[in-house]
Amino acid sequence: MKGVEGALSWRFQSAVPGTVWPAFPAPNGATVLALLFEFERTQWLTLAQLRERQLRQLEAVLRHALATVPYYRECWSAGHNAAVPLTPERFAGLPILKRRDLQEQFENLKSENIPPGHGGIRESQSSGSTGTPARILKSQLSGLFWNAFTLRDHAWHRRDLRCKLATIRHGIAAGAFDHWGQATRGLVADGPSVVLGVRDNIQTQLRWLEQQQPEYLMTYPSIAAELAKLVIAGGNRLSQLREVRTLGEVLTPEARELCGQAWAVPVTDVYSAEEVGYIALQCPEHDHYHLQEEGVFVEILDERGEPCAPGQLGRVVVTSLHNFAMPLIRYELGDYAEPGEPCACGRGLPVLRRIAGRVRNMLVTAAGDHYWPAFGTRSLAQIAPIKQCQLAQIDHEWLEARLVTESALSMEQEEGLRRMILSRMPPGFRLRFAYREQIARSAGGKYEDFICEIPTSVTGGSR
Repeated sequence: MKGVEGALSWRFQSAVPGTVWPAFPAPNGATVLALLFEFERTQWLTLAQLRERQLRQLEAVLRHALATVPYYRECWSAGHNAAVPLTPERFAGLPILKRRDLQEQFENLKSENIPPGHGGIRESQSSGSTGTPARILKSQLSGLFWNAFTLRDHAWHRRDLRCKLATIRHGIAAGAFDHWGQATRGLVADGPSVVLGVRDNIQTQLRWLEQQQPEYLMTYPSIAAELAKLVIAGGNRLSQLREVRTLGEVLTPEARELCGQAWAVPVTDVYSAEEVGYIALQCPEHDHYHLQEEGVFVEILDERGEPCAPGQLGRVVVTSLHNFAMPLIRYELGDYAEPGEPCACGRGLPVLRRIAGRVRNMLVTAAGDHYWPAFGTRSLAQIAPIKQCQLAQIDHEWLEARLVTESALSMEQEEGLRRMILSRMPPGFRLRFAYREQIARSAGGKYEDFICEIPTSVTGGSR
């Protein structure tokens, strides 16, 4: 049971009075545990074996979509024949579903006839970092897969669920709870959790953590990095902390390094999207990610629509394998990622070497070339007393450095910042400064240190 060693110490809860051990879980809990047991087996399959099983499930998804979803009936009228066996080549020839399609065609993307056994339906929406969230329908069955992948993540990283979890994020109720969340509640004997919103300033967040003294912290990478900076500068080191868990933003090497310096604990990241659920989990033995093949089919495509080779950055296109309430087939998330070589851990689950971020976080030159800006705030802080920095591309010539500083900067400090920032950009750009009292997070609570503000129609991208 190499893959679930972390779960062997968990104490499962029984739903039947008088039956304590072995535990007899409620039906939904039993389904989640059955999936977790299946995941233990499938993670060790070869890539060819995984692809064969995915293709069978994709064929079922496509048959359902063609029969019950108006959008696909119209789009695929001449492009897909359910009577012909599905091949990878035929699947790759299907149209890409864009975010704007999901926003504009919400009603037509609903299934008219969800199969029995998929449970109730609920509506949710993406965080809407750009101000335009996307709505999505989800089945109860897809929620059970979410819970099973959550338990896989806990098991892979050998978390002691009896400990205290502190969460700082947007979109969930603040307060104190006697469980870790829906994946463990009523199924595993877990410890307490506490939740704080992201709108409090970073000093308040650290004081709250000092009062709570959690063993596990879950938050956005940008918040984890800022908390770590305060600790390094002389704050309380949170002596009980065992692990920092990050989600929702790109986890940079700088943020990993800061957390390691502040707390000497592992940093574990998750790659998910509200529209399709879990996409990749960090390997329990390495910093890269394993695609969650049992729940999603992921394509990393270059600008010609061809699969990327390991080390090549490409667009993330995903297909949900089990949400029959609103099947998203070849859905382009707007993210870029880089596939990697097979993992030394032995798992057949494909590797993402890194998740680079969204299209709107790419710099665009006048020639149409795209770059991922890399400028560490720690290096900038060595030049000037910077508390926050966000770089924005205004047009193909001008960049704007939006700064929150502890004191007014001198001309020499501005010039030093200008030289450092422009040295890390393609030639031909100019830089101006804009000083702010605060740089706000997005509507979804996330923080972006680079934003391209050139309209999509000019850049040709999809944001």
